[in-house]
Parts: sequence; structure tokens; C-alpha cells
Amino acid sequence: MRAGGHPCDLWPFLGAANITKSDLRKALRKSRREHVAAQPDMVRALLFNTPPRPLLPKIAAGAVIGLYHATEFEAPTNAYARFFHEAGHRIALPHFENEAAPMEFREHTDPHGHSDLEPGPFGLVQPSQTAEVISPDIVFVPLVGFTKRLERLGQGGGHYDRWLSAHPDTKAIGLAWDVQLCDELPTEPHDKTLDGVITPTRLYGLD
Repeated sequence: MRAGGHPCDLWPFLGAANITKSDLRKALRKSRREHVAAQPDMVRALLFNTPPRPLLPKIAAGAVIGLYHATEFEAPTNAYARFFHEAGHRIALPHFENEAAPMEFREHTDPHGHSDLEPGPFGLVQPSQTAEVISPDIVFVPLVGFTKRLERLGQGGGHYDRWLSAHPDTKAIGLAWDVQLCDELPTEPHDKTLDGVITPTRLYGLD
């Protein structure tokens, strides 16, 4: 086990019979929260400020960029949205008509002021119902945990797995803190593997 322990270190030893995905998510969220809270505000503001340079040649000039509106302890996306918008890309964010509805992406036209966003299900903000439905060519996804094999543990709703299954040509890149890296994660056949992961210090699958 890593120095100080890590929630993912328990999984290979305890297995699904003793620790559930829900337990693992809870432990990983706690680890993420403590990691982010320990960072000085000035340092945190500089992280995820611009996409890493090696990624940019892989993004076509007219690509639609999908992002998410980050919660307090998720890897932030506001700077990415502004960067890509200023570079001429259309930006899309997840949208839900209600908690039972499938996830779709609608255009986010104001990454600087967020004037086009409104409250949605799950306590998140999202583009309005009148915003255009658009399909990202590259989507940056949130996650609770990930592995070097680009396996992803999400929030548990399966929204991204279902959307990515329906859009197999879309490239999915996770944004995460380094503390979210796991040696091993529980996976199921429907879980979608990422095309890459970006953390403040490393690129995985994008070299």
C-alpha cells in the first residue's frame, strides 16, 4: 500500500464481496476533497489553466469541444472552456431535461460570463433548453478514479458510458487530480475506457 494509504489500494485485497463501488467512490471523493483543500488558492488557480501543449495538435480546427461544469472538488474546466472558445471552437456542456432523461450536449456560448447557463438536475448548472444540441468531437469527462490503463470510475449514474457508447467516434479525455490515480479499479463490460487522462503533472495515453 502507498505511503499514507489510498482508497484504491484496498480493492485488490478486499474485492467486490467486501467493498462496493459505492464505498470506493465515497473513499475516493474524500481523498480528492482533502487533496484539493490542502492546496493554496494561488496554486490551485494555476492548475488546469490551459490544455497541455502535446494535446493541441490532436484537436482539429473545427472540433466541437465537450466539457463539464465542475463541482467544487472536481478538476476545474472554466479555463479550458475559455481557451478553446477563444481558439474558435464551439463549446458544449451536458444537459438533462430531468433526472431520468438521457444526457445530451448543448452549446455553451458564454464561457467568460456563464450568462447562458441555468440550474438543472443533480444540483448542476447547464445550458438552457433553447440552446442548440451539438455533439462534441472531443469530450473532457469528470471522474472519481482512473488507472494507467485508462479505466474510469465515474459518479455512478452511467450517463457518460451511455453517451459514449452511442457516439463511438468521440474521443474521451478525463480530467483528474493526481490523487485520483488507482492501480486497479472494478470494471464492468459496459464501462467505457478513456482515450487519455490529464492531471496537473502527467498525461496518460496522450503522448
